[in-house]
This record gives sequence, structure tokens and C-alpha cells, in this order.
Amino acid sequence: MADPRYQIVDYSANSYRVTLLTSLILIVVALIAVYNMEHEGHYITGMNNQIVWGLPHVVAIFLIVSASGALNIASIASVFGREFYTPLSRLSTVVATALLIGGLSVILLDLGRPDRLLIAMSYYNFSSIFAWNIILYTVFIGIALIYLWTMLDWQVEKYRKPVGITAFCWRLILTAGTGSIFGVLVAREAYDLVIMAPMFIVVSLVYGLACYLVVLCLFLPERSWQAFKDRLCRLLVIFIVAGLAMSVLYHMANIWWFGAQAFEKFLLAGTDVYPWLVWGGHLILGNILPLVLLGIRFKQNNRASTILVSSLVILGGMAQFYALIIGGQAYPMPLIEGYDSASTFFDGVITNYSPSHWEIMLGLGGFAISLLLIGFALRVFRLLPEST
Repeated sequence: MADPRYQIVDYSANSYRVTLLTSLILIVVALIAVYNMEHEGHYITGMNNQIVWGLPHVVAIFLIVSASGALNIASIASVFGREFYTPLSRLSTVVATALLIGGLSVILLDLGRPDRLLIAMSYYNFSSIFAWNIILYTVFIGIALIYLWTMLDWQVEKYRKPVGITAFCWRLILTAGTGSIFGVLVAREAYDLVIMAPMFIVVSLVYGLACYLVVLCLFLPERSWQAFKDRLCRLLVIFIVAGLAMSVLYHMANIWWFGAQAFEKFLLAGTDVYPWLVWGGHLILGNILPLVLLGIRFKQNNRASTILVSSLVILGGMAQFYALIIGGQAYPMPLIEGYDSASTFFDGVITNYSPSHWEIMLGLGGFAISLLLIGFALRVFRLLPEST
């Protein structure tokens, strides 16, 4: 028997049809990019021997981190007992799963030989953080699907809380593991910090909620949106402040640590694009402007304003990860402590990087895959809450 508290998306709605059509077009565009990158080689991208993680990897890591944060809405309801968020839990679980699959798809399609993932999944090197993350990601998808099952089927509803607690703990481990990919890279001055793991956990709350709000605004009927908008937007303010505080701590830790002071000067006051991304993209566009908009007349929280604010937060997050991931590779590695290095192999040289249109096409495909999966799930399952 159908649960009257939930509804299937209105297929006739223009926002639903336009979103799905746009997603399909972007996926086709991404597949064209994958075909050309696989057959021509990665030389057609902006990546090189120094910048081995380009824009597709920035998108992938952003989506993976956001997936963990998107599940937070369901965790607030089942783990912390906040009943107000219970009607939003089903969609939260679906969005989290779709974002993770979208992010992993980008990484898989960028490999050049996606079939070699089978080797990585069958021969584990447990001394590698990447091998551990394959386990973290696949188990997360499995737990999230079981979590959704406990919400859809009343016969297993009694298991929702223990499964929710498991999902909550696992998503913390997953995000910490993603942050640890960088935190254990001692060769890069930008990455070798323990604070990377907790910083990724906190910023996941911001970016996950922003992605969730975009989906909610696109598909949720107006009467239901009015019931949830104020509480969700206040929650976004709290998460933005927390994420900004952790980012400030990261930069303060780099400034305090002598070995990373040169990199921090390059990142915050250099002549490349990275200071513009940190100050203009992440700080102003992704944090200050959303807080200002949420604090003035935008507190009426209509759909357009919420999508605008959430999109700004997402763009700010992309700027943060771009500066961190690519800027960290562009800055030269210290080969000998206390000495400058120079050679014909680009030692001691700041590497230039500009993403090609192929990388942009593939990156957009990751977002499109996530949206298409969400749209499909909205037609199959009753995920959208009725107004309370």
C-alpha cells in the first residue's frame, strides 16, 4: 500500500523534464569527451606529468564529499531523533547515493582503461589509501541502499535506526578517508596535514546540503517546499559558518608550520589564479555572499533565491577544491629539505595548468549522471514529502 505521506514526482512539471533532458545531453557530451581522451590520449587535456589530477578529479572529489554530507539530513532524523527531518530522509539517501556514483563515474571514465577497475577491486594493496577508499565507497552505496529500504518497506522499518547509525558512522569514515588521501601525501606541502580529514568532514555538510537543496527546489511541489524551507536554510547558514571556520584553521595551520609557509604564500598571495580562487571564489562567492543573501530579504527563501545561494556555495566549494588539489600539484615539490631544486625536468618550477574543454565536458557529465539517477528514482519510488 502506498504511503500517503510521500509522493512521486510530477512528470509533467517543466523543471523535471528540462532537468532530465539537460542531464541526458550532458552525459552524451561527457561520453564524447571520454571517447576522444581514450583514443587520442590525455595529451589533449590540460593534465601533464606534474598535474596528474585535473578538473575531472576536482569534480569527482567534490561529488564524493558532497555525497557524505547529503546523507546528513537522514542522519539528523534517524540518529538524532529530529522528527522534522524524517519526511526528507528518503530523498536524502537517494541524493547521497547518486552523488557518490556520479563522482566515481568521473574517476572511472578518466582512467583511460575503465575495465582495469576490476584489477583494483580484486587485488588490494592495503598499504594504499586508494585501496581502502574503494572499500569505503562501495560499502557506503550498499549501506545507503539498505537504509533506503528500511524507509520504503514498513516490514523492516524497525531496523531504520541501527542502519541509520551504521550509515552515519560509515559516512564519517568515508569522508575522513577521502581527506586522508591528501593528508598522507608527505611529498606535497599542501597536503601533509592531519587537519585534512576533519576539514573534509565539516565541508561535506555544507556542500552536501547545498546539492540537496538544489534537488529539493527543482522537484518538490510548492506547498511542501513552504513547510521545510526556513529550517533547511537556517541549517545551511550553520554549516557554512562551520565549513569556513575549518578552512581558516587549515590555512592557519599551514602558516604556522614552517614547511608549508612558502606554499601558503603561493596560494594566498601568488601571481597565479589560485589566490583569486581562494579569496574571490571560495571566501566571497562561496561563503560571504551566501551568508549575506540568507541574512537579508532572501530570508523569504523562495525557490529562486535558494537555488542561487546553493549554487554559489557549490561554486565556492569547487573553487576551494580546485585551489587545493591542483594548486597543491602546481607548487614544486621540495626534493631536498632546505635547498632549492632546478633541472630540465621542471624541478623547482611552478606548473601551469588550464583545463581543456574535454575535461570540462567530462566534469559536467558527473553532475549529469547524479541528476539523471535522482530523476529516475523520483519516478520509481515515493521520495518527495507531502506538506506537513
